Amino acid sequence: MTHATHQVCTFTVDGLLFGVDVVQVQEVLRFQEMTPVPLAPAVVSGLINLRGQIVTALDMRQRLGMPARAADMPPTNLILRDQQRVVSLLVDEIGDVVEVDADCFEAAPETLPPASRALIDGVYKFKPQLLLLLNTERAVRVEPFSGTKRNEHVSQ
Repeated sequence: MTHATHQVCTFTVDGLLFGVDVVQVQEVLRFQEMTPVPLAPAVVSGLINLRGQIVTALDMRQRLGMPARAADMPPTNLILRDQQRVVSLLVDEIGDVVEVDADCFEAAPETLPPASRALIDGVYKFKPQLLLLLNTERAVRVEPFSGTKRNEHVSQ
């Protein structure tokens, strides 16, 4: 019998352990200077220049409804790529790439705040804490669905 496993890239935000499927990760970068985007939703920290490609940087603390990062604690860029776009998630710290067992996957706990729960697909029992599996599709969607205040309208 074989167990279904896959690899997850881990990172922390406000002391919580999160993970994304490793195939979605393009690279990890130290803090990059950002260009602010006027009138953007609060979750958009700015734009970074990634070797000539302009990439939107999203603050995961803001996205998850957590307290702001201390000024002396620069974020790390977790660069994600899918078929349509490249985006940077600003996280507190990058962890390891770990192998997780599908048998250890459970639904997200009811105790998570609603802003966070909407972005979590579920959890893995991972010692010594739970590993929250981030739904990257919902996490990179820039809409005011998670308590983000926005005063302007987007034309479509």
